[in-house]
Amino acid sequence: MTTDMGNVTSNDRGSEGEPKRADARRNRQAILDAAAAVFVTSGVNAPIREIAAKAGTGTATIYRHFPTRADLIVAVYRHQVDSYAEAGPALLASTASPYEALRAWIDLFVDFLVTKHGLASVLQSDDQRFDPLHEYFLERLVPVCGQLLEAAAVGGEIRCTLEPHELMRGVGSLCIGADRTSGGDPRPLVAVLIAGLRP
Repeated sequence: MTTDMGNVTSNDRGSEGEPKRADARRNRQAILDAAAAVFVTSGVNAPIREIAAKAGTGTATIYRHFPTRADLIVAVYRHQVDSYAEAGPALLASTASPYEALRAWIDLFVDFLVTKHGLASVLQSDDQRFDPLHEYFLERLVPVCGQLLEAAAVGGEIRCTLEPHELMRGVGSLCIGADRTSGGDPRPLVAVLIAGLRP
C-alpha cells in the first residue's frame, strides 16, 4: 500500500514537473527573441523592463534565467548563431534550388549582422565572457555557408571561386554601419555580390 502511494506521488511529481520545464523553455525562448529585437532598436543597455514587456514576462523571470546582462548578451548571440546555422540545411531542403537557398540564407545572414553590429561595442569589450563568441560564430556558420556554396556549385548555378569565409567577410563589409534605424540597407549591394557568383 505504501509502495503504491509512493509510486503515485512520484508520477504526480513527474507530471507536474514537465509542464514547468516546458514553461521555462518557452519563457527563455521569448526572452531571447525579445532581447535580440530590443538590442537592435534600443541598444544592449536598454532597460530590462523593456525586454520583459516585449517578451510578455516579468523582470524577475529574466534575472532567473540570466542573472547578469552579460549572460543575456552571450545567450542572445549564441541563440542567433544557432538559428542561422540550422536555417542553412532547412533552406536547402525547402527551396527550389541551391542558389535560391544560398540567396535566402545570405539575406538571413544580413539580418544577423545588423544585430551583431548593434552588439559590437560589447562584444569587443574586455569582458572575458565574450571572448569565445567570435570563434563560435565561425565554427557554426562557415561550414553552413560552405555547404550552400558547394551545393550551388555542384548544380552548376555558381562559379565556386570564393571560400565560405571570404563570402561572409565580403557580406560583413557591406553591412558595416547599417542598422534598422539608420535607413541604410545593405541588401541591394549584397544582392549584386551574390549575383556575381553566377557563371
